[in-house]
Amino acid sequence: MSINRCLMARNLSWPERLTLLVYSCMVWLAQPLLRRKLSRRAKQESEYGLLVEERFGHYLDRPGAGAIWVHAVSLGEARAAALLIAQLRVMRPGMSLLLTHSTATGWAAGKSVLQSGDRQVWLPWDTRGATMRFLKHFRPLMGVLIETEVWPNLVQSCVQLNVPVLLVNARLNAASFESARRLRWLSGPAYANLTKVLAQSNADARRFEQLGAKVDGVLGNIKFDAQPAADQLTLGRKWRKLQGCRPVLALVSTRDGEEAALITALLARKSGKEPMEFESDCPQILVVPRHPQRIGDVASLFLAAGFSVSRRTEWKEQPSNADIWLGDTMGELALYYAMCDVALLGGSFERFGGQNLIEAAACGCPLIMGPHTYNFAQAADWAEQAGAARRTSDVQAGLDAALDWIQQPEVLKRAQSACLSFANAHQGASQKTAAAILDVLPEGQGD
Repeated sequence: MSINRCLMARNLSWPERLTLLVYSCMVWLAQPLLRRKLSRRAKQESEYGLLVEERFGHYLDRPGAGAIWVHAVSLGEARAAALLIAQLRVMRPGMSLLLTHSTATGWAAGKSVLQSGDRQVWLPWDTRGATMRFLKHFRPLMGVLIETEVWPNLVQSCVQLNVPVLLVNARLNAASFESARRLRWLSGPAYANLTKVLAQSNADARRFEQLGAKVDGVLGNIKFDAQPAADQLTLGRKWRKLQGCRPVLALVSTRDGEEAALITALLARKSGKEPMEFESDCPQILVVPRHPQRIGDVASLFLAAGFSVSRRTEWKEQPSNADIWLGDTMGELALYYAMCDVALLGGSFERFGGQNLIEAAACGCPLIMGPHTYNFAQAADWAEQAGAARRTSDVQAGLDAALDWIQQPEVLKRAQSACLSFANAHQGASQKTAAAILDVLPEGQGD
């Protein structure tokens, strides 16, 4: 597919032009608020204080040209981008990479994929001036947006400068779809002027098509191609064995409100029991918050409720004795999943849409999911159908379901096998996606 064919952009109607103008004025006026937000966030995550002017389209790095630009907004997208970039490098040896992010966790994760000559910068705030400066400074051959990041001015600037822009591993849940439909004068041109969309599922594809996007294929979820770190699995399983017969239950990638719900459930189980009796009745609990800046607050919650807490960073040869183990490190989810018998999926018990359940399955860890899994709707349904996951209404019901699973060793063993089968059955999306991306470039470009 040639670039000229890909760049048959749809002209904006007068209502769309007016809406984009109003939007552009609003995001321009909001720039001081963004600066204050970055300043506050930098106190907890120092990366937010790095190269702040890049957020407004001012780059100290030398101008460039000829790179494939990949945008991975946050941690989950950065992990998917790493798998995709590896495939792109295999298919286009010598590829030059421009990698952008919007969050500190995405930035930190993205560092691991960089090679000599690659660049990593912040994606600019979505004003017309900033996006044009970004594109003119780096002159990428094309843009590859991971999953959801479609910004009106960014797309229009790409159209104006003849930069193909693709949305890959694309997902769009029902709530986001309805929001985009309500803002159709703004979102419609952005979706319609994407060069092509490569969707995760048929449901995602239908939603994108209804918004006017050119869906070029349904290729599955790149995250299924991730392989857990072998050293983390080995260490985690070693530490699990040290617990002997006492099971380990994890609540992983927790969001605000879920730890408090777990405390309520644990206190109900603990009521009237002696410490030894509670220990024999309840598994060892491991809690891993989704965002590192919440670690201190989560620890304080459990301490205030009367539970002892031991942090991962305090362990030496093995986990310390405590009511609650607290996973306070980044990039060690495979270790945490390997340490436990069953895990509750964070982000799914409050209205956050659920976190990535695929990594748990790849580690052979069965999951208990809450009612809110719209960020991974297809994968959640598949996991449940495969016997790798169960769905419950709240954390209390989740704790009960986990204990029910743990008390049936043969059933639990089948669920663990189902996890691995489920994870392996859906691999291959990163290779197919890389091929579809490179199909947009004439042979020899991007080398």
